[in-house]
Amino acid sequence: MKRFSLIAVFAILAAISSVSVSAQTASMKVVVINTAAFDGKEGIVKYTNAMTALENEFKPLDAELQTMITKYQTLGKELKTLQDQIAAGTVPVNQSTAQAKADEYQMLELQIKRKQEDGKVRFEKRQPQVMGPILTDIGKAMQEFATSKGYDLILDASKLDQQQILLAFIPGKVDVTKEFITFYNARPATAATATTPR
Repeated sequence: MKRFSLIAVFAILAAISSVSVSAQTASMKVVVINTAAFDGKEGIVKYTNAMTALENEFKPLDAELQTMITKYQTLGKELKTLQDQIAAGTVPVNQSTAQAKADEYQMLELQIKRKQEDGKVRFEKRQPQVMGPILTDIGKAMQEFATSKGYDLILDASKLDQQQILLAFIPGKVDVTKEFITFYNARPATAATATTPR
């Protein structure tokens, strides 16, 4: 009998707590913000400017790499032509010239890979320096925005979509991306600015 009453007490407590939890979740205001829209044409100005500055900082490296890749592709075509001539046997080919081109081709391939890897490391080091303060400021603004609007939870729609977690939502009711961007862009400038390269 004691065992039955103990089970009944736990059942009643479980029922009460589930009713209280469902009552709490019914009043919870959940919205989504698509952070992928921050760098768009109508996105967060400070974020877009910082991304543009970061891209401009690496443009010379991109241009240098593109020149090297074009030269590499041209050398590849020349080597293919030489190989075809050797295979056909119709045109005499200077072996030392062909070997020099093959060596240059391999050396250029190695230089391109190294330059790409070095550029990637530099970019990955520089990106948090430039974007970190702005992302921190956006996070603080999001907290202010949630508090001022009475939102209990803000989800990142782009992250949910990437993870294929976002099943469905009604954009007009829960997507407040444009509203947040307007809120952020209207705020006074803060100390969150990109640092200059060293």
